[in-house]
Amino acid sequence: QVQLVESGGGLVQAGGSLRLSCAASGSAFSINDIGWYRQAAGKQRELVALSSDSPTNYADAVKGRFTLTRDYAKNTVYLQMNLLKPEDTAVYYCNLKTLLRTYWGQGTLVTVSS
Repeated sequence: QVQLVESGGGLVQAGGSLRLSCAASGSAFSINDIGWYRQAAGKQRELVALSSDSPTNYADAVKGRFTLTRDYAKNTVYLQMNLLKPEDTAVYYCNLKTLLRTYWGQGTLVTVSS
């Protein structure tokens, strides 16, 4: 079993920055993929950034503004979000995939005011 604990959401003005964190813990597990999704009100959940063996995959809407980094020793993934826009407003979810299961964090709300 894996637990994901997210932090770092909040309210920010357009053009500002936030950094989200997601710490994974639990019994022995091997991460295949880890990353972030988001879900805006009334919309489907969408991929933001995903890290696997290949270079990190970013959604077109966030390329050049968001950066995913990993601390392998701490099993933690970060999402640095710069030049935030009102359309980035959403609940952001950490996502971790092992060989057998997919895990989700509880979500953290990011609100970008214009």
